[in-house]
Amino acid sequence: MRWPSKPNGDEAPVEAPRSSDAAPVFDRREQLEKVQAALLPGEVVEAVFDLKGTGTGFIGITSHRVIVYDKAFMRKMKALVSIPYNRIHAVAAEDESGLLTGRGFFASSKLVLTTAHEPYELEFRGADKAHVAHNLVLSHLL
Repeated sequence: MRWPSKPNGDEAPVEAPRSSDAAPVFDRREQLEKVQAALLPGEVVEAVFDLKGTGTGFIGITSHRVIVYDKAFMRKMKALVSIPYNRIHAVAAEDESGLLTGRGFFASSKLVLTTAHEPYELEFRGADKAHVAHNLVLSHLL
């Protein structure tokens, strides 16, 4: 499943893959390929979402862990950070669409993953993506 190349106010809500055989949801193919290259044997990509505010940042959600690729986590170096589900203590989704931004092009949403080390605050492009990511991560925690 692929997002439309130009978001608009009538953007259809994204749905999470229903099984491990389903095609992953993703924003950019090159990001999906980076996550696929980092997979362990038996691991499956469920979704890859582009992050807002970072030129090359993205989050990958797999059957075994959450993968974050971003400069901000390792100072000036680009890093692929793996967060196993058993290290995530809490997950929260925050919707920042408001009266002025609506749910169209300027809408965004945040996902917060709380670990013993630190919270990871991830801002998505689009109002519904954090909620989809939240539900995928939560399904592995429960």
